[in-house]
Amino acid sequence: MDTFQQILIYITLAMAVGYLVWKFILPKSLVRGKKQASKACGQDRCGCD
Repeated sequence: MDTFQQILIYITLAMAVGYLVWKFILPKSLVRGKKQASKACGQDRCGCD
């Protein structure tokens, strides 16, 4: 019975670590590839904002 409990603990730990990686690390690496909005204003794109 102890072995079964240890297996369940390791599975739960792996799921928790996987969730934290997916939630906090992966979105940051995916956001870098997106195009950022320009801060330019007006017709001449002077960037005065």
